[in-house]
Amino acid sequence: MKLIKTVFFTSLTLLLSANINAQANTDQDDEKLSLNEGTIDNQFEYVIQKSNNYQDYKVVKKNWLYALKAHTIDSLNAVHKELAETQNTVTTQANEIAELKTNLSNTKTSLDNTIKEKDSMALFGMQMSKGGYNGLMWAIIAALLALLLFFIYKFKNSNAITSQAKKALAETEEEYEEHRRTALEREQKVRRQLQDEINKQKKS
Repeated sequence: MKLIKTVFFTSLTLLLSANINAQANTDQDDEKLSLNEGTIDNQFEYVIQKSNNYQDYKVVKKNWLYALKAHTIDSLNAVHKELAETQNTVTTQANEIAELKTNLSNTKTSLDNTIKEKDSMALFGMQMSKGGYNGLMWAIIAALLALLLFFIYKFKNSNAITSQAKKALAETEEEYEEHRRTALEREQKVRRQLQDEINKQKKS
């Protein structure tokens, strides 16, 4: 039994020494990574590199997992907030486009009715020639059309931003789910392995 304990502690010492040497070689790269700064991907990479090795597994600190969870949730909330703001912008612009379309339709109707009237007509209390009146109406229509085209462009651009935000949200959620699942599987495997080792020691 003493021989088994000696072999076990010797193996454990060699394993820890190898882990320390490996971590010393990657210290320079680790300086660029942080658990509290950078992208979610860099934070996961930090946890992976900083976690202790146990055979083929990584032993991850629970507080690191909780920190990663909090940071990922914060990122998801930020994406949700941005998506909601974009949706509000799209709705506002859609209403403005609808209002412009209504104004344009009313202006065209007014123009059609005006063409049927006399050459001389009053506008804002002033008499204008038919040509001048028509020119003013067409200028207004042109301005409304320009505004309509502008808001259509903004509407399409907002839709593109919304699509990108949805895609980013889906990718972030998928990435979080995958890392969470992997981390839980690793933790469960390590616990089972440690329990097996404890059971073996008790039997010995």
